[in-house]
Amino acid sequence: MATSIFPISLYEELLPKLMEVLELTQQTSGISNPQSRQKLLQATINFKNAISQAKEFAINLPGGELLIEEQDEVIKMLGMLKERKQAQLAAFAARKVASTAAAHDLKMEIDSVASTPVQSDG
Repeated sequence: MATSIFPISLYEELLPKLMEVLELTQQTSGISNPQSRQKLLQATINFKNAISQAKEFAINLPGGELLIEEQDEVIKMLGMLKERKQAQLAAFAARKVASTAAAHDLKMEIDSVASTPVQSDG
């Protein structure tokens, strides 16, 4: 399965490009001179190209091949799996752990050793 990196920068660039178009249309000098028109045309083309690239990438994202009914079925199966796992976890948590006498004695021995004061020869 091929991995693709989501081009966040492609989408982050959309708003600044739109802002540039809007700012050029709202300038007090307007678009009456050829230089202003050229800037507006270039900004509009840049914005249009960025929109096209973003749309193309969004259309080609993997994972959208399932129909709504198929997606609903997958969601239902995942819900059932979740319920089974929760039931298993609840059953596991409810189990009592039986300790053997030897394990209890070992813990007591460790506790008694740990609480015994150390005698110094001094």
